[in-house]
Amino acid sequence: MIKMRDDEFKYLVSMVKSKYGINLQEKRVLLEGRLTNYITEKGFSEYMPYIKLLESDTTGREVTNFLNRVTTNHTYFMRESEHFDFFRDKALPSLEPRIRDRDFRIWCAASSTGEEPYTLAMILHDYFGGKKPPWDKRLLATDLSQKVLDQAIAGKYPAQSIEKIPERWKKKYFTKAGADVVQVVESIRREITYRKFNLMDKIIAKKPFHVIFCRNVMIYFDMPTKTDLVDRMYDVMAPGGYIFLGQTETIAKPSRFNYVMPSVYQKGG
Repeated sequence: MIKMRDDEFKYLVSMVKSKYGINLQEKRVLLEGRLTNYITEKGFSEYMPYIKLLESDTTGREVTNFLNRVTTNHTYFMRESEHFDFFRDKALPSLEPRIRDRDFRIWCAASSTGEEPYTLAMILHDYFGGKKPPWDKRLLATDLSQKVLDQAIAGKYPAQSIEKIPERWKKKYFTKAGADVVQVVESIRREITYRKFNLMDKIIAKKPFHVIFCRNVMIYFDMPTKTDLVDRMYDVMAPGGYIFLGQTETIAKPSRFNYVMPSVYQKGG
């Protein structure tokens, strides 16, 4: 294993924190373990030349490769299912009468390989599908990694990955796409717009969001970064809107958001 010098570690931590908000201060062993073979394959015998490569990468490809190695894009359909139950049974009935123009706006802020936004799209289709006049229920899904976004756009998954979803969803929203592979049907795939986005960048929204899912990403951020991100999300959310965090994540007090249940908060108004 290539040992990381103290100056290399400090430099890498500072660079990643300033550009992406990700705090690697306690991840030295993880970094060495996940990067040693990779930088060796790239022809490096120490970390600083590789760090310089990261900084000079104008294509974004090398940065994506790096982030894919040091963070975890682990997700699955119906992950933390209590959130989806609350979204269907409480949030939607609460928000429906507020949205006079029938333009329901949802942002999945760390969408990974797409299981979360597709789950939400299926719930929305069940809830609003038969209502007239029709609702605009498209979702915005963003992630820092183009690799996982490409997977999400394709909407193809191992057949075993949908074992826990309702049987009627399997029949209605998925088609066979090969041996032990299923694909989300086109009508649901069309409901989602995927974009690459760094959560440290300015959040620009043409209209306020009614729901934001930002789950299991702030575990990589320190408290000031989390607080800043939550404040910026509050500013682009419609009154009465909901934000969903990962079940191990909380919003620091005091906060402009109102607590609803563990990892679910609401904007007043």
